[in-house]
Parts: sequence; structure tokens; C-alpha cells
Amino acid sequence: MSLINTNKYSTISLMNIVESNIIQKTLLIYIEVDSLNQKEKLEKSYDEFYSLAQSSGVEIVKATKFKQKIPITSSFISKGKLDQIKNELIDLDVDLIIINHQLSASQNRNLENFFAKRVIDKTELILDIFATRASSYIGKLQVELAQLNHLSTRLIRGWTHLERQKGGIGLRGPGETQLETDRRLIGKRIKRLNLRLDKAHKQREINRYSRKKSRNKLVALVGYTNAGKTTLFNKLTESMQLAEDKLFATLDSVTRKNKAPDHGPILFSDTVGFISDLPTQLVESFKATLDELKTADLLLHVVDISDTDHKIKVLEVNSILEELGLENIPQTIVNNKCDLVCNSKLSPMIKRKHDEIFISAENESEFEDLRSSINKNLFNGLYEGWVSLDTSLGNIRSQLFDMGCVEEEKISSNGTMFANIKIGNDELDQFIGLKGFELCHDKDILFESIKLKTN
Repeated sequence: MSLINTNKYSTISLMNIVESNIIQKTLLIYIEVDSLNQKEKLEKSYDEFYSLAQSSGVEIVKATKFKQKIPITSSFISKGKLDQIKNELIDLDVDLIIINHQLSASQNRNLENFFAKRVIDKTELILDIFATRASSYIGKLQVELAQLNHLSTRLIRGWTHLERQKGGIGLRGPGETQLETDRRLIGKRIKRLNLRLDKAHKQREINRYSRKKSRNKLVALVGYTNAGKTTLFNKLTESMQLAEDKLFATLDSVTRKNKAPDHGPILFSDTVGFISDLPTQLVESFKATLDELKTADLLLHVVDISDTDHKIKVLEVNSILEELGLENIPQTIVNNKCDLVCNSKLSPMIKRKHDEIFISAENESEFEDLRSSINKNLFNGLYEGWVSLDTSLGNIRSQLFDMGCVEEEKISSNGTMFANIKIGNDELDQFIGLKGFELCHDKDILFESIKLKTN
């Protein structure tokens, strides 16, 4: 028996909530509910919801927005508005209705029965986008897990038509209801997915251990969706990751080595963007991926400074980071898209937020400030220059080569070693003070060479 609701308007597949092979004509319903607006609301929350729907690939026929004091228990939407929307649907060729709130199973079912149309909420919309964007093995597992967790709540509360027992010749008497069968099958599948994810993440733990043994530092790019994280990631690592002007263009985390010579040994990681009112089960399902951020040495919090809602979005991201237990990791605010802000507004912000970085990832402007800030946070700055090592410090020479920080080496006739190194000041501190280890300059090496030649 398949795990699919047989209700005509309530078909839910495990991996595609909105059919990817059909462009569905859609009515958007955006509701401002006063009782649910406990925190500061985005000025452009309607635009964000509209963009979210567009990202799923549907054709938006019409969008309706209105205010309501409280959600109605049975249908979320008030009776008067329900009748008004149903009358509008008579003249609209619509296959799908999307609502900007999270609906209970009974509310979802009642709305579908009333409109005689397929209805999905914000959670299902985001799940569908995730399903189409997931490309890695772990990403697909996490999306399926999130969908099954969401589906299981629909089974418990919404599938009363399956509350019937199996029967037949040889199967008379107490049996397992179809609802219980589907619930058990979903439970087994969730358990298998969790085991596979655990196995995959144990492998990641090994990779993290290997990284910790090396000099590589991990810098994770976090931020609100569509803030320009992937564009910045591509510039820093010379990668070709897909960077699009739409929500959740990046789903799977990607880690690449730094390519800029001005940086030390750094790995950059691009992560999924956050969004306001992100459903709890989605955060839970993707904790496994985001847990990798816990090993980051630095978080670059990328902010779209041209967005009028950027202050609220910063708070939203920090709230999710706190929920994930990442609030204690050093964080640098990187205000992106400065090229889209006029100088009269930008200059006062730069003066006021002197501890933040202002860049344009698209144009690679002010990247020097960004690189300097990263190096300062990770290594307390970089030392690039010559050092001299006495002949007795062969073990230190080997250690410098193992660390990969030796750019060039010269050896004098008396055995003194000169190494041109690039190393973090924090790492350099362990060598300063050793007898026979000294910082020097090009002129010192030139003087030594002349001295050797004249001798």
C-alpha cells in the first residue's frame, strides 16, 4: 500500500509536493494575522513570499492579500474571506493555492474540501523547493526526512478515511488499520534515513578531524537567503557554484580551499540561506548539515545592505544561529551589495558600523578590507617575510615545511638557513623566543650573501 492520501485534492508524494514536471497555475493567499505578529515584521514579507512561490516554478495567476485578527481554528481563514476567494476562483483557471502560514492537517483538509483545489502551506512550499534543489546524497536524505516528518503529522490528524481494518478470508478479527500500517511504514523509513545520515556524518567527522590536524582554518558563510553568499564564495575560492537571484539557490553545503594569495590556509564553506519563520521541523532536519558549522573557526555573516529589511534579517539569522548553538563562534558582519546603495546613505553607515566590512561581491570591491579582517580574526594577522634558523633547528625547519608556510629558502655557507615564510602571527608566536630563530629582512640576507662572498 503506497503512502499516499487518496483524497482527490490531497495527493502528497514523498519527494515532490508540487509536481516538478507540471507548471501549476497558482493563487497566492497572503494573510497578515495580528495575533501572530509577536515580533518585528519584515516590511517586504509579502515580496519575500511572492519570490518564494516563484522559486518553486509555479505560474502565479493572482495574489490576494488581506489582514485578519486571529486564525480560525477550523480553516485558518475567516468565513467571509473564504466565500470571497471562492467566488474569485470561478473566473480563475487555478490548480493550486499557496498560503503564507503553516496550516494544521485539519485546516489544510477543510480548505481543500471547500475550494475543491489543492492547497499547500509555507512549509510544503519550502519543502518542494528543497526537493528540487537538493543534489548531494546527504541533501536528498535530509529533504526526504523533512518531508516524511511533515507527512507523519498529516497521517495522525488528517487521514481519518484510512481508519479501517484489513479484512478478508483468513484475516478476520482484530487487525491493523491502514492508517497504522502507513504510520508504521513511515516510521521505518524515517529510522532508515536517520541511520544513513548518521553514517554519512561519521564520515564527515573523520574529515573534520583530518582538517584539525592540518593548518587549515574553516570559514563558513552564513546569512539570509539571497544575500549574495554564493557569489562571495565563488570570488574567494574561484569556484563556479550556481549563484542566482532567487531564494534558496544554494541548498547543499559546499567547501572549497581559498585561492587568494593574500589569505592564509583557509577553507571556505557556503551554506543554505535562512528565512524568516523557518518551520521548526526544517531546522531540525537540516541540523545535521548545519552542525558542521560548529567546527568553523569564523562565521562570515553576509548581509544584503541594500535591503530595507536587512536589520530584521540579521536578527532572524542570529536567532537561528543561537538555536543551533553557534552564537559563541566569532562572527564578522559582511555588508554586501554596497554598489546598490547611494553614497549619501552608505557613508554614514560605514562610519557608524566601523567594526563591520562593506563590500560588493559582484564587483570585488573592498576585498582587501575583507581579507585583512579574516586574517586578523583567524591568525591575529599574517607575517610575510624572512626568518633565520640556526643549524641546530633542523626540526623547526621541517615543521615549517610540514605546515606549508615556506615560500622560499636560502642556506649560507656556514649552514644558517633563511626561509621566506607566510604564517599567522598566532602560529609564529610558538617559534619566537627559540634560541637560533630570528626574524630578518631582505637586506639582512643580502648583507649575509655579500659577507659570504667577500670571505
